[in-house]
Amino acid sequence: MTSYFDHNATTPLLGEVVEAMWPYLTTHFGNPSSGHVFGREAKAAVERARAQVAALVGASPGELIFTSGGTEATALALRGAGLEAGKTAMLSTRVEHPATARVLDALEQDGATVTRLPVDANGLINPAAVEAALTPSTRLFTVLHAHNETGVLQPLPVLSALTRPRGVLLHVDASQSAGKVPLSLCNDGFDLLTLAAHKLYGPKGVGALIRRRGVPLRAQQLGAGHERGQRAGTENVASIVGFGVACVAAQRDLAEVSSRLLQLREALSAALITAIPGLIIAGAAAPRLPNTVYALFPGVSGTELLARTPGLAASTGSACHDGHETPPQVLLEMGFPPERAVGAVRLSLGRQTTAAEVEAAAQQLIASWRCLRDRRD
Repeated sequence: MTSYFDHNATTPLLGEVVEAMWPYLTTHFGNPSSGHVFGREAKAAVERARAQVAALVGASPGELIFTSGGTEATALALRGAGLEAGKTAMLSTRVEHPATARVLDALEQDGATVTRLPVDANGLINPAAVEAALTPSTRLFTVLHAHNETGVLQPLPVLSALTRPRGVLLHVDASQSAGKVPLSLCNDGFDLLTLAAHKLYGPKGVGALIRRRGVPLRAQQLGAGHERGQRAGTENVASIVGFGVACVAAQRDLAEVSSRLLQLREALSAALITAIPGLIIAGAAAPRLPNTVYALFPGVSGTELLARTPGLAASTGSACHDGHETPPQVLLEMGFPPERAVGAVRLSLGRQTTAAEVEAAAQQLIASWRCLRDRRD
């Protein structure tokens, strides 16, 4: 039986999420824009979910726009709010998710000025570098809150304290962090926030953009007046309902689940470090998600290590082209040499992960690493 250690890629649906979604896949099939009883039932379900999702991050329901996922939410934020007359500069980092990086590339080709800041050896942005990069023409700073590979958390209140007084919008991709660590529109100071349901035990194919009240936003998907004219298209009612219930569960259980996952994360890290000389946990000195271990195994590639560990579902972050591995970009930006970076394996734990699974995963990885090492000696 394969143990699942790839919760940063996606999470299984909670039972209560499936239960809540089922009536809207069957009985309550109405279009939320219809005026009859079927439509009114669907509309009420969407609005309940809107309030539930918004509450997870301390926003009001009117500040939330449902989208098809985190990728669309980020594109809407960057394209819809990122540029205005006289302000065509944008600020970001060199370690963003492709959902952000590719949009920035396209905006740059269209004439925007994009500055990408480095991170330090711990994967953190230097606030002084942010301050130095802000100019009168800077419209928006976009940043990944929790890095999807390392789990490193950027200091949102520090960053917003730099952007807000200068009138620069702060967009945060919280797809990976929402539901795992506390987030607050008031305390963290963001203006735009990306959320993705399938990262917090909700369904795939639905996400949201939080837009602080008063932040102007141009719709990118045009049509009828759905989502208060900000995102055309008939709402995915069943998935939106599931998203809402997943956010309620995340808020309810956050402290308990985070504490348990942190204990398991530390146990997994300790087991690997103790048994494997030279193993490094990337970003270990920085604030991180409680569920993420990004381990660099010495002398092997993460891809071949996982290939020898078929009882473990995890990921590497490396890309393979024509038989050659490309090291994860985030590790190169953090200063790791390519030969060390290709040894990365990301182990991300979830609600259902047990202490026994953690111990077994550690022993399997240790045995696979030793086997590969002995073959090379």
